[in-house]
Amino acid sequence: MLDIIKSKLVVAYTILLALLSWSLFSLEDNSAKAVLSLTNVVLLVVPLVTVIFSTIYMYNASEFIELLASQPLTRTSIWIGFFLGLSSALVVALLMGMGLPLFLYADLSMATVLLTTGVMMSLIFVSLGLWVSALTRDKARGISAAIFVWLFFAVIFDGLMLLLLFQFSDYPIEKTMIGLTAFSPVDLCRILILLQLDVSALMGFTGALFRDFFGSVKGQWLSFGLLTLWVLIPFYFSTKKFRFKDL
Repeated sequence: MLDIIKSKLVVAYTILLALLSWSLFSLEDNSAKAVLSLTNVVLLVVPLVTVIFSTIYMYNASEFIELLASQPLTRTSIWIGFFLGLSSALVVALLMGMGLPLFLYADLSMATVLLTTGVMMSLIFVSLGLWVSALTRDKARGISAAIFVWLFFAVIFDGLMLLLLFQFSDYPIEKTMIGLTAFSPVDLCRILILLQLDVSALMGFTGALFRDFFGSVKGQWLSFGLLTLWVLIPFYFSTKKFRFKDL
């Protein structure tokens, strides 16, 4: 964690988040509009930086991993150590960059939800980055796969959802759409943020269904439970792959 925090990329990431946060709150009279703009940062920039940085770091640390594996340490403990180091450093960078302006200018509930979703995004995409690095030894292929993972959840998945919605527009598939959102952590976080900002009316009848389901306490707990599974499941498979991987 200390090694990653001293990285120039992480420092630049923290400064970038701070500049974006302070600039948006300085330019916007309405704090809700600034929070809505920061939503795009949390849903697009944070996952992109997190998954690429995690993947590259694991490839660059391959010799150090081999050294650790030759010591009397279990591979599971080594992998958990890398996950905790990467995720904690990137979460600290996120909180330092966005935390102070959010709590100073935004509503407390809005700031809490936005930072919580940002933390979950960081944990999820660190977990996915570790899984990608464990699956292939080729660095170029691994980085390409990490970019595709981000592109799929940030852009392609929404396109597929819209295609499905248009193709079956004559059928009552709104509840099915709610179920399909569980397969995208980015969409889960987006819905939670938009409902907190009370702009779900812009989402039409589907938005009303989302508010009825995700707006309730039970729906919110279920959403955070699904996001937690998005952290644990990729990390479990990456750990399993690393345990039997030929270094």
